[in-house]
Amino acid sequence: MTSDSLVQQGYYPQLLSTYEQSEWLERLGSGAYVLRGDNVDWKGALYALQTQLGMTVHVGGRTALELMGLAHFIPLGRRKRVLLISDKAEQLPTWFRKHPWEASVVHHCLSLFERVPDKATAKLDCGRFEVVISSAERAVMEQMRLARTNDDVEQAYHLMEGLSTLRPNVVQELLVNCRSVKVKRLFLWSAETVGHAWFGRLASSQVDLGKGKRQLYKGGLLDPKYQITVPEREELPNV
Repeated sequence: MTSDSLVQQGYYPQLLSTYEQSEWLERLGSGAYVLRGDNVDWKGALYALQTQLGMTVHVGGRTALELMGLAHFIPLGRRKRVLLISDKAEQLPTWFRKHPWEASVVHHCLSLFERVPDKATAKLDCGRFEVVISSAERAVMEQMRLARTNDDVEQAYHLMEGLSTLRPNVVQELLVNCRSVKVKRLFLWSAETVGHAWFGRLASSQVDLGKGKRQLYKGGLLDPKYQITVPEREELPNV
Protein backbone atom coordinates (compact mmCIF):
# COMPACT_ATOMS: atom_id res chain seq x y z
CA MET A 1 0.00 0.00 0.00
CA THR A 2 1.25 3.47 -0.81
CA SER A 3 1.32 6.11 1.91
CA ASP A 4 -1.04 8.34 -0.09
CA SER A 5 -3.58 5.54 -0.42
CA LEU A 6 -3.45 4.75 3.30
CA VAL A 7 -3.91 8.41 4.22
CA GLN A 8 -6.93 8.62 1.91
CA GLN A 9 -8.44 5.71 3.86
CA GLY A 10 -7.97 7.55 7.16
CA TYR A 11 -4.60 6.14 8.26
CA TYR A 12 -2.85 9.40 9.05
CA PRO A 13 0.95 9.60 9.46
CA GLN A 14 0.82 9.46 13.27
CA LEU A 15 -1.29 6.26 13.15
CA LEU A 16 1.00 4.71 10.54
CA SER A 17 3.97 5.51 12.74
CA THR A 18 2.24 3.74 15.63
CA TYR A 19 1.56 0.67 13.48
CA GLU A 20 5.19 0.69 12.40
CA GLN A 21 6.45 0.90 15.99
CA SER A 22 4.14 -1.95 16.99
CA GLU A 23 5.68 -4.03 14.17
CA TRP A 24 2.43 -4.46 12.27
CA LEU A 25 3.61 -2.49 9.24
CA GLU A 26 7.07 -1.96 7.83
CA ARG A 27 8.30 0.47 5.22
CA LEU A 28 9.17 -0.65 1.73
CA GLY A 29 10.81 2.72 1.33
CA SER A 30 9.68 6.29 1.65
CA GLY A 31 6.09 6.23 0.39
CA ALA A 32 5.02 2.59 0.72
CA TYR A 33 4.25 0.03 3.42
CA VAL A 34 3.83 -3.74 3.61
CA LEU A 35 2.48 -5.95 6.36
CA ARG A 36 5.44 -7.12 8.40
CA GLY A 37 6.60 -10.49 7.16
CA ASP A 38 4.97 -10.20 3.73
CA ASN A 39 7.23 -10.97 0.77
CA VAL A 40 6.19 -8.46 -1.90
CA ASP A 41 7.59 -8.87 -5.42
CA TRP A 42 7.64 -6.38 -8.31
CA LYS A 43 4.18 -7.50 -9.47
CA GLY A 44 2.62 -6.55 -6.13
CA ALA A 45 4.37 -3.19 -6.24
CA LEU A 46 3.23 -2.64 -9.84
CA TYR A 47 -0.35 -3.37 -8.74
CA ALA A 48 -0.06 -0.51 -6.25
CA LEU A 49 1.23 1.86 -8.94
CA GLN A 50 -1.66 0.96 -11.25
CA THR A 51 -4.56 0.83 -8.80
CA GLN A 52 -3.55 3.30 -6.07
CA LEU A 53 -1.51 5.91 -7.95
CA GLY A 54 -3.37 5.64 -11.27
CA MET A 55 -0.21 5.41 -13.35
CA THR A 56 -0.15 4.20 -16.97
CA VAL A 57 2.85 1.94 -16.30
CA HIS A 58 2.30 -1.67 -17.37
CA VAL A 59 4.22 -4.81 -18.26
CA GLY A 60 5.16 -4.46 -21.90
CA GLY A 61 7.42 -5.56 -24.72
CA ARG A 62 9.24 -8.83 -24.47
CA THR A 63 8.34 -9.32 -20.80
CA ALA A 64 4.61 -9.33 -21.61
CA LEU A 65 5.24 -11.86 -24.38
CA GLU A 66 7.27 -14.03 -22.01
CA LEU A 67 4.49 -14.01 -19.42
CA MET A 68 2.05 -15.13 -22.15
CA GLY A 69 4.40 -17.93 -23.22
CA LEU A 70 5.19 -16.28 -26.55
CA ALA A 71 8.93 -15.66 -26.13
CA HIS A 72 11.04 -18.75 -25.77
CA PHE A 73 14.65 -17.61 -26.09
CA ILE A 74 15.46 -16.09 -22.71
CA PRO A 75 19.28 -15.83 -22.34
CA LEU A 76 20.74 -18.27 -19.83
CA GLY A 77 22.85 -17.23 -16.87
CA ARG A 78 21.44 -13.71 -16.68
CA ARG A 79 19.26 -12.04 -14.07
CA LYS A 80 15.65 -11.89 -15.20
CA ARG A 81 14.88 -8.55 -16.86
CA VAL A 82 11.44 -7.01 -16.50
CA LEU A 83 10.32 -4.33 -18.96
CA LEU A 84 7.78 -1.79 -17.72
CA ILE A 85 6.34 0.81 -20.10
CA SER A 86 4.36 3.97 -19.51
CA ASP A 87 2.08 5.46 -22.14
CA LYS A 88 2.89 8.99 -21.01
CA ALA A 89 5.75 10.79 -19.28
CA GLU A 90 5.76 9.66 -15.66
CA GLN A 91 8.42 8.72 -13.15
CA LEU A 92 8.21 5.68 -10.92
CA PRO A 93 8.28 6.49 -7.18
CA THR A 94 11.65 6.40 -5.46
CA TRP A 95 10.59 3.50 -3.23
CA PHE A 96 9.93 1.40 -6.35
CA ARG A 97 13.11 2.39 -8.16
CA LYS A 98 15.38 1.89 -5.14
CA HIS A 99 14.01 -1.43 -3.90
CA PRO A 100 16.20 -4.51 -4.63
CA TRP A 101 13.67 -6.58 -6.56
CA GLU A 102 14.49 -10.15 -7.51
CA ALA A 103 14.48 -9.04 -11.15
CA SER A 104 16.18 -6.19 -12.99
CA VAL A 105 13.34 -3.74 -13.65
CA VAL A 106 13.71 -1.37 -16.64
CA HIS A 107 11.19 1.42 -17.25
CA HIS A 108 10.56 3.36 -20.46
CA CYS A 109 8.08 6.13 -21.32
CA LEU A 110 7.15 5.62 -24.96
CA SER A 111 3.93 7.46 -25.90
CA LEU A 112 3.86 5.06 -28.84
CA PHE A 113 0.16 5.28 -29.71
CA GLU A 114 -2.32 8.07 -30.23
CA ARG A 115 -4.95 5.79 -28.73
CA VAL A 116 -4.77 2.27 -27.34
CA PRO A 117 -7.81 0.06 -27.99
CA ASP A 118 -9.22 -1.83 -25.01
CA LYS A 119 -8.41 -5.15 -26.66
CA ALA A 120 -4.70 -4.23 -26.67
CA THR A 121 -4.64 -4.50 -22.87
CA ALA A 122 -4.63 -7.78 -20.93
CA LYS A 123 -4.59 -8.81 -17.27
CA LEU A 124 -2.01 -11.06 -15.63
CA ASP A 125 -3.44 -13.24 -12.85
CA CYS A 126 -1.10 -13.00 -9.86
CA GLY A 127 -3.25 -14.94 -7.42
CA ARG A 128 -5.01 -12.45 -5.16
CA PHE A 129 -4.65 -9.59 -7.65
CA GLU A 130 -4.15 -8.79 -11.32
CA VAL A 131 -1.78 -6.42 -13.10
CA VAL A 132 -2.22 -4.76 -16.48
CA ILE A 133 0.02 -5.99 -19.29
CA SER A 134 0.17 -5.36 -23.03
CA SER A 135 -1.56 -7.72 -25.41
CA ALA A 136 0.70 -9.64 -27.77
CA GLU A 137 -0.07 -7.25 -30.63
CA ARG A 138 0.88 -4.21 -28.59
CA ALA A 139 3.85 -5.86 -26.85
CA VAL A 140 5.73 -6.73 -30.04
CA MET A 141 5.31 -3.18 -31.32
CA GLU A 142 6.68 -1.84 -28.03
CA GLN A 143 9.67 -4.15 -28.36
CA MET A 144 10.26 -2.94 -31.92
CA ARG A 145 10.14 0.66 -30.72
CA LEU A 146 13.04 -0.11 -28.37
CA ALA A 147 15.13 -1.89 -31.04
CA ARG A 148 18.40 0.00 -31.53
CA THR A 149 20.97 -2.58 -32.64
CA ASN A 150 21.16 -5.32 -35.25
CA ASP A 151 20.65 -7.91 -32.51
CA ASP A 152 17.52 -6.06 -31.38
CA VAL A 153 16.07 -6.14 -34.89
CA GLU A 154 16.83 -9.87 -35.24
CA GLN A 155 15.22 -10.59 -31.86
CA ALA A 156 12.13 -8.59 -32.81
CA TYR A 157 11.87 -10.66 -35.98
CA HIS A 158 12.30 -13.85 -33.95
CA LEU A 159 9.47 -12.74 -31.66
CA MET A 160 7.26 -12.15 -34.69
CA GLU A 161 7.88 -15.73 -35.82
CA GLY A 162 5.96 -17.03 -32.82
CA LEU A 163 2.98 -14.70 -33.19
CA SER A 164 0.80 -16.71 -35.56
CA THR A 165 -2.42 -15.97 -33.65
CA LEU A 166 -2.42 -12.16 -33.56
CA ARG A 167 -5.84 -10.57 -34.08
CA PRO A 168 -5.80 -8.58 -37.34
CA ASN A 169 -8.44 -6.10 -36.12
CA VAL A 170 -6.31 -5.22 -33.08
CA VAL A 171 -3.14 -5.07 -35.17
CA GLN A 172 -4.87 -2.77 -37.66
CA GLU A 173 -6.08 -0.34 -35.00
CA LEU A 174 -2.69 -0.22 -33.31
CA LEU A 175 -0.87 0.39 -36.61
CA VAL A 176 -3.23 3.22 -37.53
CA ASN A 177 -2.70 4.82 -34.12
CA CYS A 178 1.07 4.16 -33.96
CA ARG A 179 3.24 7.29 -33.92
CA SER A 180 6.45 5.54 -34.98
CA VAL A 181 7.16 5.07 -38.70
CA LYS A 182 10.01 2.75 -37.76
CA VAL A 183 7.72 0.44 -35.80
CA LYS A 184 5.04 0.32 -38.50
CA ARG A 185 7.50 -0.52 -41.26
CA LEU A 186 9.42 -3.10 -39.20
CA PHE A 187 6.22 -4.74 -38.01
CA LEU A 188 4.71 -5.07 -41.50
CA TRP A 189 7.98 -6.25 -43.05
CA SER A 190 8.46 -8.88 -40.33
CA ALA A 191 4.90 -10.17 -40.53
CA GLU A 192 4.96 -10.37 -44.33
CA THR A 193 8.39 -12.04 -44.39
CA VAL A 194 7.35 -14.65 -41.82
CA GLY A 195 4.15 -15.26 -43.79
CA HIS A 196 1.54 -15.20 -41.05
CA ALA A 197 -1.99 -15.86 -42.32
CA TRP A 198 -3.43 -12.84 -40.46
CA PHE A 199 -1.17 -10.50 -42.46
CA GLY A 200 -3.41 -10.91 -45.50
CA ARG A 201 -6.36 -9.51 -43.53
CA LEU A 202 -4.65 -6.18 -42.82
CA ALA A 203 -5.45 -3.01 -44.75
CA SER A 204 -1.86 -1.83 -44.85
CA SER A 205 -2.75 0.90 -47.37
CA GLN A 206 -4.55 2.68 -44.52
CA VAL A 207 -1.35 2.83 -42.43
CA ASP A 208 0.77 5.97 -42.80
CA LEU A 209 4.32 4.73 -43.41
CA GLY A 210 5.84 8.17 -43.90
CA LYS A 211 8.36 9.01 -46.58
CA GLY A 212 12.05 8.38 -47.16
CA LYS A 213 14.37 5.53 -46.30
CA ARG A 214 15.17 4.34 -42.77
CA GLN A 215 18.32 2.50 -41.67
CA LEU A 216 17.21 -0.03 -39.07
CA TYR A 217 19.82 -2.71 -39.69
CA LYS A 218 23.41 -1.59 -40.20
CA GLY A 219 25.03 -3.27 -43.19
CA GLY A 220 21.71 -4.77 -44.26
CA LEU A 221 19.79 -4.72 -47.53
CA LEU A 222 17.22 -2.08 -48.42
CA ASP A 223 13.75 -3.58 -48.66
CA PRO A 224 12.17 -1.77 -51.65
CA LYS A 225 8.59 -2.07 -50.38
CA TYR A 226 9.04 -0.74 -46.84
CA GLN A 227 12.16 1.35 -47.49
CA ILE A 228 14.07 0.02 -44.48
CA THR A 229 17.39 -1.79 -44.23
CA VAL A 230 16.88 -5.39 -43.12
CA PRO A 231 19.08 -8.46 -42.56
CA GLU A 232 19.94 -10.66 -45.51
CA ARG A 233 17.73 -13.74 -45.59
CA GLU A 234 20.52 -16.10 -44.52
CA GLU A 235 20.96 -14.01 -41.37
CA LEU A 236 17.34 -14.44 -40.33
CA PRO A 237 16.42 -17.41 -38.10
CA ASN A 238 14.21 -20.15 -39.56
CA VAL A 239 13.68 -18.49 -42.97
